[in-house]
Amino acid sequence: MKRVVDFCLASVLLLVLLPLLAIVACISLITQGFPIVFKQSRVGRLGENFALLKFRTMVINAENLGAKVTVEGDSRITRWGRILRKTKLDEALQLWNVIKGDMSLVGPRPEVAEYVAMYDEHQKRVLSVRPGITDVASLKYYDESEQLAKVEDPRRHYIDVIMPDKIRMNLEYMDRASLLEDLYVVAKTALRVIFPSAKI
Repeated sequence: MKRVVDFCLASVLLLVLLPLLAIVACISLITQGFPIVFKQSRVGRLGENFALLKFRTMVINAENLGAKVTVEGDSRITRWGRILRKTKLDEALQLWNVIKGDMSLVGPRPEVAEYVAMYDEHQKRVLSVRPGITDVASLKYYDESEQLAKVEDPRRHYIDVIMPDKIRMNLEYMDRASLLEDLYVVAKTALRVIFPSAKI
């Protein structure tokens, strides 16, 4: 049932957003050049890797120019990329990942293999479900890059504090997951995107 809902909703959303995404693609091409789309290998359901899609928001070869965590003010982020990140439009292409079956609308956000390798056996349970475009942890850490910018070692803070908390929240979500719960998370995410400063 969840897969059917994911496929139908993602297809409708992608069709509705298509004109906007075309505009974003054009502006990206004019301001940043090729490539427009950034593909990154992430770990999905059952530990299988897949190519997560985003509009490119950073300079070319950014992954080799710094850490895998991104903080507010990161010099690798382009001017147009900052706008895409603030509005979360860079994530919209992941609707195609949902249609393909790599992802779900709601589920634990997928991590890179480097961080998944640090999971303990209990934490690995998050890999039993499809990763999502949004999740309960995304709502709490909506301003994650800003939080990371305030600490001395962003990578260490992410690994030691934020990542375990995200996993904990997602495991709790998995124990109570339902269609109603997913719709609630999607609705709260939409409100957060529209009103980023509001307490939701």
